[in-house]
Parts: sequence; structure tokens; C-alpha cells
Amino acid sequence: MKWNIVTDSSCDLQPKDMKSRRAGFSSVPFIISVDTQDFVDDENLNTAVMLEAMERCAQASHTSCPSPQSWSEKFEEAEQTIAITISSQLSGSMNSAIIARKMVLEQHPEKKIAVLDSCSTGPEIAMCVERIMEKIESGADFESVVDDANAFLKKTKVIFALSSFDNLVKNGRMSKMAGFIARRLGMWGIGVGSEEGTIVIKGKVRGSAKAIAFILERMKENGFSGGKVMISHCQNPDFARRLKEKLQELWKSCEVQILPTRGLCSYYAERGGVILSY
Repeated sequence: MKWNIVTDSSCDLQPKDMKSRRAGFSSVPFIISVDTQDFVDDENLNTAVMLEAMERCAQASHTSCPSPQSWSEKFEEAEQTIAITISSQLSGSMNSAIIARKMVLEQHPEKKIAVLDSCSTGPEIAMCVERIMEKIESGADFESVVDDANAFLKKTKVIFALSSFDNLVKNGRMSKMAGFIARRLGMWGIGVGSEEGTIVIKGKVRGSAKAIAFILERMKENGFSGGKVMISHCQNPDFARRLKEKLQELWKSCEVQILPTRGLCSYYAERGGVILSY
């Protein structure tokens, strides 16, 4: 294989979602540990079962990033590889990928391997994968594809809308009473990804209609005027559909793609949560 695009499983695209004559697409899984169960975030994961286990478990759960060995196996498959990881501020996945790159290049110095920090997660990585695939299909060389992908990641943005706060409560970041009240009142927490790759909470609203309005207003403030939008939802297709309709009412040229969250983004967004990138 000449080209390979590799992500960790924070990307909500599955390998089967991408078809190309020139490049392969694959991912390396996170492991989500809930009580005594380990859920491997690959194409066989039943996200609904994982969420039910999380909701039943009173203790905090945790995640483990892909090992260098997992990354290196993918790096060895192609002559030219571009890897994209979840934000390095949120996980050690990028460090694992960098270690793997060094290991593979010591044995195969002729290979070209780039490791990109998305400074994000979920749909923003998925959008970048599609962009990279388009550049490869156009016949661009390795350096041009990498430069374009880095520039693309710097201009794309991400918004998080969370309607469940169980993880925050279980990890001690929110009191049980505050979490209970937020759920009873139908509260949503809206956050954005910072330039550094951290999550910054921008507001709390009551009800899904106000959550959609907040997202649209934030996009206006950031100068969005139409184009590609990707929405990842955690067991909440109705909210994603309503958000898509509102986006296309405001911006006729808006192209919206909806994806279900994979395991890792489901873990962070929790049931009902939505992540949007544009």
C-alpha cells in the first residue's frame, strides 16, 4: 500500500466508511474500562451496551490510549502514513504515536510518517480524514498533504453540547446534587475546543431548543457563513436532525453530515450528547 491514513478511535469514522483507490484508512482503539469490564473501541464495539454499563456503575470509569505497538503495526503497512490523534491535551495517544513513528523509522528509514495533533476529537478528525483523502486522490505529494491537513485543523472548530453529567459527578468534578438538579431541569452544558486543544465551557442552557440556538449563535460569532459541518451524536439522532435542519435554514449552502459517536466520544459526550465541527 502506498498511502495509509490512521487515527485513534476518537475519530467517529469507521474504516468501512472510507473507500479510496489510492489510500487505506484504519484506526487504533482506545480501551474504556467500566468496573471490571474492558470495552475495546473497535468496529465490534456495541456502544449502547457500554453506555448501559457506565450508567449502572457507581464508580468512575477510565480510558486507556492505544499503545505504541498498535500504532507501529499500522505505520508498517504503507510507504506513506498520516496519523491523526485526539488532542494531546486530553490523552497520551499522540505520545504513543510519536514513539511508534520513531520505532518504525529506525527499521524502515525510507518510509514517510507524519503524526498530527488534531487539538480536537470526533467529527473534526473525521473532517480532516476526508480532506486528506481528497488531497491524496488529487495526486498531491506527501509534504503538500501534511501541510494542507495541518492548515485545515487550525481553521476548523468544534462545539460540545452535553445533556448528561454522570461522568463529571463520578469523577468528582460536579457534586451529586448539582448533577441531579441539572438533569431534572433539562440543562445542557455547551463547550468549545480551545486553540490549545482543551475544552472550555461557554454556557449552560435549559432545554434542547435553547442548546441548538446557543450552538448556532456561537457559529455566527465565529464567522461561519456556510460550508461543511459534521455532527456526531451519542444516541440522539433527533437532536442531530433538528440541528441539521436549523443549520440549513440559516445557511442554504451548508452541507451537513451526521455520524453516531464511537466508543471514546460516547464515553465523554455521554448519552444524548452532541459534538459538532465546522
